Amino acid sequence: QVRLLESGGGSVQAGGSLRLTCAASGYTFNRYCMAWFRQAPGKEREGVAAISAGGTMTLFADSLKGRFTISRDNANDTLYLQMDSLRPEDSAMYYCAARPQVSARECAADFRMSEYRLWGQGTQVTVSS
Repeated sequence: QVRLLESGGGSVQAGGSLRLTCAASGYTFNRYCMAWFRQAPGKEREGVAAISAGGTMTLFADSLKGRFTISRDNANDTLYLQMDSLRPEDSAMYYCAARPQVSARECAADFRMSEYRLWGQGTQVTVSS
């Protein structure tokens, strides 16, 4: 059974940090481009970060560069998102997602949200001022 399970969300004050984890199962993790998306109430879902199957290339939303880091552990089928210097506007439901990779460069070119077929249920992040 294909499954993506996010964890690590919670409530934190502005300036704090959180580390999100996405545990994958049921498919060949190291052949998939992985990404984090987020959606705040009343807003569209947006791309946060993506990482190629081998972890060699990454993509970040322009507004998040320098504050967020994406990484993956292919030995343990796990995706991470380290979030530092959090701001109230980072509050949202965070989702991990997966799509078969064509190439590392293609994975890191743009988010192509509609091409992600595997999605987790999300983990809530709330940042207070």
